Amino acid sequence: MSTVGKENQDVVAVILEDHRTMEDLFRRMRSVEADRAAALKEFSALLIAHGEAEEAEVYGALKRFRDIDNEEVEHGTEEHAEGNEALLALLEVEDVGSDEWDSRLEDLVEAVSHHVDEEERTILNGARENVPDERRAELAVAFREERAKQLASECGTVENVRKIVNR
Repeated sequence: MSTVGKENQDVVAVILEDHRTMEDLFRRMRSVEADRAAALKEFSALLIAHGEAEEAEVYGALKRFRDIDNEEVEHGTEEHAEGNEALLALLEVEDVGSDEWDSRLEDLVEAVSHHVDEEERTILNGARENVPDERRAELAVAFREERAKQLASECGTVENVRKIVNR
């Protein structure tokens, strides 16, 4: 089996891949040469789909494993909410590239980068060390299916992000 196939079957690798994509999208949103609005649209859909899939399919399952810190998992959910609020604030700015847009983008980058860093150091390292390969593979399938369902529902629209933030 190729390495790509194997990584594709590990929920940790799938989540890490999304994190790297988010970082690339941050670079595009910061770049005056890029289509910043398109990058934001792509980022918004990915952030919402990713967070919803983690909460629906991964976080609950990880809490059942010894040596996975349940408080870190709860904290991850709180940080999703903070990231979603920062995303909504950016989506509500009409003038892409304005000072307000740039300022809210940096708030979003800070919220999401902080969460990604913490999640990778605590929850994902714990999952890699304590969750059997087969279970990580099952979680990868469930995560990808939920993320795909979210993406298909246009989860990144300002209306949907507003609903998520206000629930």
